[in-house]
Amino acid sequence: MLDLIWLIPVLPLAGAGVNLILGRRLGDPKAGWVATLATASSFLVTVLAYFEMLGLPAEERSHVVKMFSWIGVGSLQIDLAVLADPLSIVMALFVTGISTLIHLYAIGYMHGDAKFSKFFLYLNLFVFSMLMLVLG
Repeated sequence: MLDLIWLIPVLPLAGAGVNLILGRRLGDPKAGWVATLATASSFLVTVLAYFEMLGLPAEERSHVVKMFSWIGVGSLQIDLAVLADPLSIVMALFVTGISTLIHLYAIGYMHGDAKFSKFFLYLNLFVFSMLMLVLG
């Protein structure tokens, strides 16, 4: 599961992408449920990674997953990667768990709003940004 930690920030980004493309067609509650499902899925992956990390010896609890090579100039290579260590996974648990609860609350709170799908698009982009800050 630690090899799949790249999914933790990518799932909310995918939810934002779905709401960007299909948000208005999905309508009022469905766009919110798509965003909530993406964030809850990210929380589930984080929980699974946390419990896998607990089973590892202390010296093996730092895990880096390279997503792709961002900049390569001569011998300089800058990669986009995510780091899973005990601190970053616990922080990702807070971000994804609380964000899922905020999404659930916002579905009812934003009901009937003209910009319902746009709100959840921005909310998922915010969750993605927070997760990249924590895991990057």
